[in-house]
Amino acid sequence: HVQLVESGGGSVQAGGSLRLSCVPSGIGYSGNCMAWFRQAPGKEREEVSSIYLDDGRTYYADSVKGRFTVSQDNTKSNTLHLQMDGPKPEDTAVYYCARSRNRYGGLRYPCPSASSAYSVWGRGTQVTVS
Repeated sequence: HVQLVESGGGSVQAGGSLRLSCVPSGIGYSGNCMAWFRQAPGKEREEVSSIYLDDGRTYYADSVKGRFTVSQDNTKSNTLHLQMDGPKPEDTAVYYCARSRNRYGGLRYPCPSASSAYSVWGRGTQVTVS
């Protein structure tokens, strides 16, 4: 039974930086895509970024491309990070990490963007940019 625990959220000034972490625990799960989603008040949950665990390929939503960086630390229990550089007020949201239900593959970037493809979720961490 895999669990995900996010940390690193908080308040940050626009143009600053913040680093979110997601620590998995438990065993017996084989989904090979992990992603960061966010949900702002009154808005739907949206994908921010994902990483294909088999080879490290990444995806970013246009809204964060060039400002956010997703990475996986294989030396620390596969902890997932989201480095947020130059955050904007519109990045204010609860951020969730998630792991896919299934294994994906292929030459084209294989990780899905739909939240329904991810079955293990953390409880979220609040990020407020002012």
